[in-house]
Amino acid sequence: MSRLARARWLLMCLLLIVAGCADNAMVLKGRLGQAEQQQTTMSRQFQQLQDRAIALDRDNQELGTLLAQSRQQSKVFEDQLAALRDQLRTVTSQLAQSRAEKESSDKRVQALTASMRRQGGVSIEANNSFLQTLPAVNIAGVFVRRDGDVIRVELPGNSLFVSGSARLHHGAANLICDAAAEIARTYPDQIVGVEGHTDNDPIAGSQWRNNHALSVSRAMTVYDVLVARTRLQGSQLFVVGHGSNHPIVSNATPEGKQRNRRVELVIYPERKN
Repeated sequence: MSRLARARWLLMCLLLIVAGCADNAMVLKGRLGQAEQQQTTMSRQFQQLQDRAIALDRDNQELGTLLAQSRQQSKVFEDQLAALRDQLRTVTSQLAQSRAEKESSDKRVQALTASMRRQGGVSIEANNSFLQTLPAVNIAGVFVRRDGDVIRVELPGNSLFVSGSARLHHGAANLICDAAAEIARTYPDQIVGVEGHTDNDPIAGSQWRNNHALSVSRAMTVYDVLVARTRLQGSQLFVVGHGSNHPIVSNATPEGKQRNRRVELVIYPERKN
């Protein structure tokens, strides 16, 4: 081969090599662009995933707070329910006790009457003309009313006693004595019941277990004044505590409760000899 032909052949080889390198550069440039585009897409997707993760974490925290609040409210409701059940048991027990004490009180009155008859200390006989010749009784500061075959003289509890106690107000004994003087003048020989009554508010923070006990104690206070300071004799008196069992008016209002808190001097048609 001549030198000229060899030079041509080398030149062609060189041209082919240069053309091949140019093609490879274009391919690599294209691949680099695709890689950069994929990286951008992946970065955007990663940011989106990260934002979603933050949002989910925030939602989880809020749900956790709500769950804790719900559990706390549930505990409060459970405590309130337990307290209401305890109150119901207490009220039920007090009601049963009040009924038992009323029955016991009624039995004691019956036994006392029977004992008085047996012993002959007081001979009780019916006064058949009592209702026919019933004179009017007017006593300042008290209510007087007929109730079947008896006369009821109502001594207002608020005028007699310090609130929630069986202790007399200053001067309350005078009201008792005034009422007793009129009863002794008009009905000197009649049996007189000293009957205590309360409203239906439950007893709380007191020395008395219930309203029956309070009504008996108040009636006994009035009885002591009657025996010590009036012409009425112990032999013609008896004491009963009714608690809240016999209201005159509804206990639905403060005025009604006030009217129902009272001690009644009840004049019976029977008399002692």
